[in-house]
Amino acid sequence: MMKTLSGGNCNLNVPAKNSYRMVVLGASRVGKSSIVSRFLNGRFEDQYTPTIEDFHRKVYNIRGDMYQLDILDTSGNHPFPAMRRLSILTGDVFILVFSLDNRESFDEVKRLQKQILEVKSCLKNKTKESADLPMVICGNKNDHSEIFRKVRTDEGENLVSSDENCAYFEVSAKKNTNVDEMFYVLFSMAKLPHEMSPSLHRKISIQYGDTFQQKSFRMRRVKDMDAYGMISPFARRPSVNSDLKYIKSKVLREGQSREREKCTVQ
Repeated sequence: MMKTLSGGNCNLNVPAKNSYRMVVLGASRVGKSSIVSRFLNGRFEDQYTPTIEDFHRKVYNIRGDMYQLDILDTSGNHPFPAMRRLSILTGDVFILVFSLDNRESFDEVKRLQKQILEVKSCLKNKTKESADLPMVICGNKNDHSEIFRKVRTDEGENLVSSDENCAYFEVSAKKNTNVDEMFYVLFSMAKLPHEMSPSLHRKISIQYGDTFQQKSFRMRRVKDMDAYGMISPFARRPSVNSDLKYIKSKVLREGQSREREKCTVQ
């Protein structure tokens, strides 16, 4: 099965098995969107704009194979609990962000971690999936003075100590400290190509169009480079109905006659 992506004048076919969703969660004003911005374009925006829910898509050609990463930058206010639960159900990798100078945001991350594990466990029981759950807990704003710190490093490390698929990083989206390293570890835990990390591929524009997906794609001016990434500027978030159908199909694939307790979006 192939997913066809349209952007401008190009159509990109990505195998469904190479399509993933990264969900970024956390309280308001902790820097979720700043981390996403660093990942996508290497920039930091000083001006704060509250996020309702932002959707981004990045497509990769890595050694001739196509990959798609959808990024869901969620609201810190979570006005729609059902939407948050649906985001968790459809997520493949997770980044939970808190601010090192805000104790309440750390408490929120602990609640989110528990919710993700519970929701995914429910889905896992129904689909009999054995897949791991790659997750990074990220303490942002480590560029601030230590006198403002409200969360100790060992507290963050304790949240991940019992799970080999969960890592803890203290980063600065503003100074771009440890951001690349965080994504490298996250993709490694998810068994995704490490070239998906921001610093390990060549960023190209949509102008390359259909040639981007060719096995032999290579930029003449770039030597010894076989990994490229392109932001899809016209990508739209899949509809709620599409996400619900996706979850339903995963459950039904494992046998419709088996008695199951409900794992609903509510």
